Amino acid sequence: MKDSMIRGADIVVRSLIAENAKIIFGYPGGAIMPVYDALHDYHDELRHVLTRHEQGAIHAAQGYARVSGKVGVCIATSGPGATNLITGLADAQIDSTPLVCITGQVASHLLGTDAFQETDVLGISMPATKWNIQVRRVEDIAPAIAKGFYIAKSGRPGPVLIDITKDAQTNFGEFNYSKCLGFRSYRTHIPVEKTAIQEAAFLINMAKRPYVLFGQGVVLGNAEDELKAFLDKSGIPAASTLLGSGALSEDHPNYVGKLGMHGNYAPNLLTNQCDVLIAVGMRFDDRVTGDLKRYAKQAKVIHLELDPAEINKIVKCEVAVLGSCKDSLSLLIDAVNANAYPEWMAKFQELADQENATVIQPDLTPVKPGLTMGEVIHQINKYKADDAVLVTDVGQHQMIAWRYFNYKKPRTQVTSGGLGTMGFALPAALGAQMHDFSRQVICVVGDGGIQMTIQELGTIMQTKAPVKIVLLNNNFLGMVRQWQQMFFEKRYSFTELDNPDFIKIAEAYNIQAQKVTERADLQESIEDMLIHDGPYFLEVVVEKEDNVFPMIATGCSVEEVRLS
Repeated sequence: MKDSMIRGADIVVRSLIAENAKIIFGYPGGAIMPVYDALHDYHDELRHVLTRHEQGAIHAAQGYARVSGKVGVCIATSGPGATNLITGLADAQIDSTPLVCITGQVASHLLGTDAFQETDVLGISMPATKWNIQVRRVEDIAPAIAKGFYIAKSGRPGPVLIDITKDAQTNFGEFNYSKCLGFRSYRTHIPVEKTAIQEAAFLINMAKRPYVLFGQGVVLGNAEDELKAFLDKSGIPAASTLLGSGALSEDHPNYVGKLGMHGNYAPNLLTNQCDVLIAVGMRFDDRVTGDLKRYAKQAKVIHLELDPAEINKIVKCEVAVLGSCKDSLSLLIDAVNANAYPEWMAKFQELADQENATVIQPDLTPVKPGLTMGEVIHQINKYKADDAVLVTDVGQHQMIAWRYFNYKKPRTQVTSGGLGTMGFALPAALGAQMHDFSRQVICVVGDGGIQMTIQELGTIMQTKAPVKIVLLNNNFLGMVRQWQQMFFEKRYSFTELDNPDFIKIAEAYNIQAQKVTERADLQESIEDMLIHDGPYFLEVVVEKEDNVFPMIATGCSVEEVRLS
C-alpha cells in the first residue's frame, strides 16, 4: 500500500476541508462511525457541532447556510439517522437552501438484505433533493463530494445527499481532490437576453401603475444593491415576499410592505390594480397569489427568474427575463427611465394608514390587559442591532414577527417558508449563531413548535451559542386555533396545550431564563435579554385567543383581504 493511501473516511473529511467547510452539524452512529473517527484528527480544521437529533442537525445547517450564504453541511448515520433528515431536505428543497448532507450506509455486500439500520435513503430522499448519490467505492468519494457542493450552491441552490457505504469509508485510496467547475447536462448560467430586457423596459416605461414584487431570488443572487438602484431610478413601489424580507431595507422610500396571506393590506389589495407587475426572484407561491383566477388579471406581468421551470408555471407572464436577478436588474437599470409615481404611491399610503389604525396600533400599543405578540416584537425592534437575524418557527408568532420586525440588512430573515416546518426555529437559530457569535440572533418561537425540537437547548448549552430565544406562549397551537375559530365554528379540536414549566427546562440546560406575564415588565426584560452575554430564554405569556390580521383566507382573492 502506498504511503499516500488513506481511509475513505479521511477522504470525506479532507474533501469537506477542501471545500472550505468550517462547521458541520451531525449525530454519530454505526454506519458513519469511520467518518467520526476521522473527525477526531481534524478538529483544528473542521468544527463539528453535536446536535441532539438529526432533524436538529439539518435545520442548523439550514440556518448556517441562510445567514452565511455558504453551503450548510450535516452528517448522519444510516437508517433512522438518514430518515430523520428528510423533513429538513424537503424544507431546504422548497426554500432553495444549499446543503450537502452525508449519510453512512451499511456495507456494500449487505445492501438489499434488510440489514440492521439499512434504508433506501436514495429512494426516500429523491423527491426532496436537488441531487443524490450512493457511493460504494473509496475512489468515488471525493468526486461525489466535489460534484455535490457544486450542485448545491450553483444555479438555483438546493440540498444534496451523498450516501456512503461503510466499506467505502474504511477502504484505502488516494486523495486527489479537484473542485467541480461544471459538467455536461447541468446548466447553471443563463445569459440574459437583451431582447427580453428591451421588452420589459418598454412595458415599465409605458406603465402608469407599475409594481415590483421581490423574493428570495434577490438574496440568493446577491442582487440587493441592484434592486435598490433599480427602485431608486424607476421610482416603482416594491413589496417583499416572506423569504424576500431583508433584500431591501424597510426604510427605503419605495418599500410598501409585505405580501401574502398575513402580509400588509396595501401590497395585497393593490396587486389587482397595477398595470405592470414586475416579479423579481419570486415564484408566485399560493400564499402570495390567493385565487389565481382573480390574481392580477389586469396587469402585464414581467418575470425575472433564474429557474426556467418557474416561468409560466403558476402565473402567465408577458415578458420572461431568464437569468440571475443581479444580471437582469443591472441591465434594466440602464434601460428604464427615471420616474416617480406620486399618485400611485399615495394609494399605498392611504391603505397603509387604514391598516395602521385598524390593526397595527392595536397590536403594537394595546390597551387591553393581555400582552400581544406584536408588542413583543415592537419592543425587540427598539434594542436590536440593524443586522440582527430573526429566526422564526411556524404559526401565528411567525407571521406577527415577520410583519413587525424591522428588516434593514440582507440575510436577516430565517424561517421555514414553503414547507412550514414546526420545530425549525431553535436548531436553525443555533446554526445561524454558529456562523458568527458576535451577531445578534433572535429566535422567536411558539409553545407548540419549540417542543418539537426543544432538546436542541442541549446543543446551545454545549456550544454556548448566545442565541436569544423568545417564546411567545399562548397555550395553543395558535394558527390552527385561529382557523378553527374563523372557519370551524370555534370547535377547538386538539389545539389547546398543557405546557411544562419552560423556565425550569431552560434553567436545567444552564440557560439564563425569565418569564414575563405583565406589560410593565416587558421592556426591561427584553433589554436584559439582548445585552446578556450568552444564551437567554425569555418566555412571554400572551393572549390565548389573539388573531393575526390582515388575512386572505384560502381560496380568496387578494382583493378580499380582511383587516379583522
